[in-house]
Amino acid sequence: MIRIGIYGYGNLGRGVECAVAQNPDMKVVGVFTRRPPEKVKTFGAPVFSADDAIKMKDDIDVMILCGGSATDLPVQTPMLANHFNVVDSFDTHARIPEHYDAVNEVATKSGKTAIISVGWDPGLFSLNRMYAGAVLVDGADYTFWGKGVSQGHSDAIRRVEGVADGKQYTVPVEEALKSVRSGSAPELTTRQKHERICYVVAKEGADKARIEKEIKSMPNYFADYDTTVNFITQEELDRDHSGIPHGGFVIRSGKTGKNLENSHIIEYSLKLDSNPEFTASVIVAYARAAVKLNSSGQIGCKTVLDVPPAYLSPLSPEELRKTLL
Repeated sequence: MIRIGIYGYGNLGRGVECAVAQNPDMKVVGVFTRRPPEKVKTFGAPVFSADDAIKMKDDIDVMILCGGSATDLPVQTPMLANHFNVVDSFDTHARIPEHYDAVNEVATKSGKTAIISVGWDPGLFSLNRMYAGAVLVDGADYTFWGKGVSQGHSDAIRRVEGVADGKQYTVPVEEALKSVRSGSAPELTTRQKHERICYVVAKEGADKARIEKEIKSMPNYFADYDTTVNFITQEELDRDHSGIPHGGFVIRSGKTGKNLENSHIIEYSLKLDSNPEFTASVIVAYARAAVKLNSSGQIGCKTVLDVPPAYLSPLSPEELRKTLL
């Protein structure tokens, strides 16, 4: 039985608790929160203060980190990798190399295994880009996200001074998607592929012009996109934007043959009712892999590109060969 700790209990943490319940080889030992534990209601898992997590390191096989990528995970993942095998969902693509280096240094010294940037992008989409590029060597990759709510970008909005609440939708540009599927292999800028639509609840008296400018100029999140900021009331946000859907497409357009005369398209897509619940399900599978890696002496920081696919499954190698090949 793999003993799971959940560090942080927002939408993703709740999703992790639900996902663990679907895996009979796992159980949640505890939820660790920065809020008063008595005010956190789970689906049954015991709740502890985040300050008490390290005291329970001998009771937990892997700690799943459910904080945000903007400010939480860059601090929490290295800190906890000093004491636990950890899995996080760090999703700021441009900063993954530096996050990897920081976590790898700690995990290697502590003899722990850390798997970072787990989810569907980065995560499953990363794997599909790698597989498709290895197969269609002469080609180009295209990734489209949405239409859907980005948890990381929504979290970044809510951290802007003067913002009470907010949601951000990533929307593919339909013309760009059609041109890629045609096999024409267009060269597209970041701005040509997606737009970002933000719905923001401003605090009373907040400077809306400053908030809009700060959101639109935020590096790694909005600066490279056509971004629309809509200010609405909390009631409108709750009524019209309560769901957390998402999805997207990974497409590889490539050619084969002596004269590259034959064209091919590889496309992988996801359509998700709940972004955090699906992300949590991916993370839980990689939590199993983290335990297997550590048990075999493979310490330090890993990404989804480093993990053998069979390590994600509770099935034995013999069962996998029989049922999936």
